[in-house]
Amino acid sequence: MNTQLSAALPEAIASKYTAERVLSVYHWTDRLFTIRCTRSGGFRFANGQFVMMGLLVEGKPLVRAYSMASANYEEDLEFFSIKVQDGPLTSRLQHVEVGDSILVGTRPTGTLTIGNLRGGETLWLLATGTGLAPFLSVIKAPETYERFERVVLAHTCRQVDDLAYATFIEQELPQHELLGELVKPKLIYYPSVTREPFRTTGRITQLLGSGRACTDLGLPPLDPERDKIMLCGNPEMLHESSALLESMGFQEGNSGEPGDYLIEKAFVSK
Repeated sequence: MNTQLSAALPEAIASKYTAERVLSVYHWTDRLFTIRCTRSGGFRFANGQFVMMGLLVEGKPLVRAYSMASANYEEDLEFFSIKVQDGPLTSRLQHVEVGDSILVGTRPTGTLTIGNLRGGETLWLLATGTGLAPFLSVIKAPETYERFERVVLAHTCRQVDDLAYATFIEQELPQHELLGELVKPKLIYYPSVTREPFRTTGRITQLLGSGRACTDLGLPPLDPERDKIMLCGNPEMLHESSALLESMGFQEGNSGEPGDYLIEKAFVSK
């Protein structure tokens, strides 16, 4: 953490946020970007959680919930964001540069952690768009591979260019010096696109409901005894997927009671 930045925050704001210095900004497309920033030494989180992040605007915090795309053992924090040109926050946030200051909340929370799931064989991580972020954290966690025999990361976007982090997931992570031996035999990447030609097309709810996803991957049909699922993405996907899973006998879990599938309530109404 940049102590000079945090020292400049008004006391009421400093009690809830730290000011972190932007280390890098990567623009995937004209719709998507990633920010990497410093991390306060006292900031602790579980892989899959989110925090309030944003900017100080006219002396007041302008923030919204962002999942950490970085793992809890990494020195820096990473956030994956959409660009909304007239959005109160992202219209500004997309223009930050290296050295600028952003606000990061001090209280991470969220339900998308493997500790909130019952035991199983296959972990399905179902994401649309920037809903990929918490699962980037999860697939970099050694405990994920210790608990499950295989991990399927399904990422659905409108266009091929929106499949951010594809190279990292397919090539870099399996070759990671420390994680590669865990990742390579267990992580399965299943990207799909809805609005242009690609090797897999269709919404994830269609791919799951029809059984195509399991067929494509050579896996047996979904079964709550064997399969555990996390979902993060647009509200329509979350509602449809929840209904589909409930009809198959899956039970939703939370931080108080582990279940067969999890959704992040904080993002349902966004």
